[in-house]
Amino acid sequence: MKKVQTLGVHHITMTGADRQTSIDFWEGVLGMPFLFDQPNLDDPDEGHLYFDPGDGRLITIFTNENRTGTPDRTPMDPGCVHHVAFEVDRAMFDQVLDRLKARGIGNSGVKDRGFMHSIYFKDPLGLLIELACYTFIPPRGSSHAEVMLEAHRIRVARGDKAIDRAHLADASVTIVERSQGSLSDDRGPKNPYRGG
Repeated sequence: MKKVQTLGVHHITMTGADRQTSIDFWEGVLGMPFLFDQPNLDDPDEGHLYFDPGDGRLITIFTNENRTGTPDRTPMDPGCVHHVAFEVDRAMFDQVLDRLKARGIGNSGVKDRGFMHSIYFKDPLGLLIELACYTFIPPRGSSHAEVMLEAHRIRVARGDKAIDRAHLADASVTIVERSQGSLSDDRGPKNPYRGG
């Protein structure tokens, strides 16, 4: 038996209502370029819209002009999607609350998750959307996932409940020391301000 190895998210497809509501939300609110439009090849009564969430991957929406949405929260039964999270940078994150307020979109306010800050709100069809901003930058040549894995190991070794900034900072030090050589025999912390 062998694994089927994935390489990343190819696309996520959601059931939308009418075409214009989908365009107005995904491009008009979240700024995702609308870049492909064709019929749903499995259902001739539906359209299939494609949007770029910012990383060249795809968010796609099945639309039907006879389908209307409701802002009621989408189901959270086992097997259902709880929420979809999109990354924004710090400069944009700091503007999100004002930009949502200007549109009259209710939201959770800023949630500090230790390794990221989050703001939650519902799309016009009740799907919970998260806008997330990492609280750290991974060392060059590393990834957010690599830092998270190392921070998790540090957190568990210390017996802490959740990842916080100290775990992330120490994870970055560990990754740099592991991935980059040095002429020093001892790379431990030093005090160059002694005696003065």
